[in-house]
Amino acid sequence: MDEPFHDGPIDDEPLHDEPEGVVLQVDDVADPIQHLLRGDVEIEGRMPHSSNATFLVHVTHDGNTHPAIYKPLRGERPLWDFEPGLHRREVAAYRLSEAMKLHVVPPTVLRDGPLGEGSFQWFVVGDHREHYFTIYETMPELHDRLRDMAALDIVANNTDRKSGHCLLIPASDDAAATIWGIDHGLCFAPEFKLRTVIWEFGGEPLPDHVVDAANRIVDRVPLDVAALLADGEVEAIQGRAAWMVEERRFPTDPTGRRYPWPLV
Repeated sequence: MDEPFHDGPIDDEPLHDEPEGVVLQVDDVADPIQHLLRGDVEIEGRMPHSSNATFLVHVTHDGNTHPAIYKPLRGERPLWDFEPGLHRREVAAYRLSEAMKLHVVPPTVLRDGPLGEGSFQWFVVGDHREHYFTIYETMPELHDRLRDMAALDIVANNTDRKSGHCLLIPASDDAAATIWGIDHGLCFAPEFKLRTVIWEFGGEPLPDHVVDAANRIVDRVPLDVAALLADGEVEAIQGRAAWMVEERRFPTDPTGRRYPWPLV
């Protein structure tokens, strides 16, 4: 990597300026996972408005360059309700999304980086003027995509699905518009503590493919997900999956309190 690994926390002051004005290099890449795992990493700057140290980087492999979001373990601030290692939860959420065939989380890998072990997530170039509330109100054609994201949040026990964590990728000549979910560090707590802005589907039947995926997880959480979590967290995944299979409906929030803050 470009910088040596150092033990110890990252200072409160950014190591680099916030990445204002950075020109993104977005080359076509056939295999994002291998690109993230094998590429050389260059830090462009620290992302603004992040509670933990989060960096915009460029990853270069085989002559192609693509941006990514790097969240090193060293940049995490201690939390009373989550053990250190939020970056591993980012990776576990991606792997769970793939195992359930929901495909709503950008490719995310675990590897060493310039500041030590961290998660590297494929940077998706979205329209940041849009977020969950605007997408739900104006784009009903994307509601199924939002339902899949809500289903993942239930199994993963997402405590922080803000509206701005739903990224809209506008339609292009080659592809229809779609949505990706980001920021899954606060997932997989053993006790049920779902906090999300996605409640509009509450009471609706779960899609058949979600029930089928949940049923598989009841018996066995994929090993590549379980390896990143504590035993109690893995058992809790199975418990939430069993609830989904039994109820076959999206949950509701009669208290009106299961929302993250801030909402966006």
